[in-house]
Amino acid sequence: MPRELIDLLWRAHPHAPRDGSRGPKAKVTTSRTVDCAIDLADAEGLESLTVRKLASELGISPMAVYTHIGTRTDLLVLMADAVRAGQRRDPYVTDDWQARVEQIAEADLALYTRHWWLIDVTDQRSALGPGTIAKYDHELHAFDGTNLDDVERDAALTFVTDFTRTAAQARRPDPHAADMADVWYLWNERLKTYLGEDFPLAQRVGAAAGESMNAPYSPDAAWTFGLARVVDALESLVNTQS
Repeated sequence: MPRELIDLLWRAHPHAPRDGSRGPKAKVTTSRTVDCAIDLADAEGLESLTVRKLASELGISPMAVYTHIGTRTDLLVLMADAVRAGQRRDPYVTDDWQARVEQIAEADLALYTRHWWLIDVTDQRSALGPGTIAKYDHELHAFDGTNLDDVERDAALTFVTDFTRTAAQARRPDPHAADMADVWYLWNERLKTYLGEDFPLAQRVGAAAGESMNAPYSPDAAWTFGLARVVDALESLVNTQS
């Protein structure tokens, strides 16, 4: 009988309930199952992660997989918490809260880049896991010394992490998409013949931006600009509270 998700999330904790079964030792563990699922999702995406495929990789039956993870939905929560637990959390080495905010945003973006599927795991139950709580605690300290109260500190962090998730979504590779840099280079002159004198503002701004980025859109430019605006917005709140 599978344990509840909260117990699976905290399975390594000293107070976690233990399986009282005296039968033969299971061929795989919950942690091994979660690690294997992460490897499959990293390689092929969540769409390809089925219990049947996971069972095949582990060399056990699909029903045996369910005894370790509960449901597939629970599995996604376990995976998300596991990669957050394994995320490198560098200590803050500056008293500049703006630099600390940029540090946690960059680290979050790097985590999504290593595990693109994490963008699609939105189950809020993951907030109850040890890895997610440890990550949350570390990131909250970025606002030390700002005089924000607890509710404002949580809201400020959410503002940063929501921006990072959205930015990561825009950067995620699409195997079916054309290379827009090549398309921009090949089609730019032809597009001008279709547009003529229409939409002059869009043409002027688009041409300036396109020349700057050599493409109609640059995720790196959007990230740099957006993160700076996020910090600017938080600065007005921090200054109000100082």
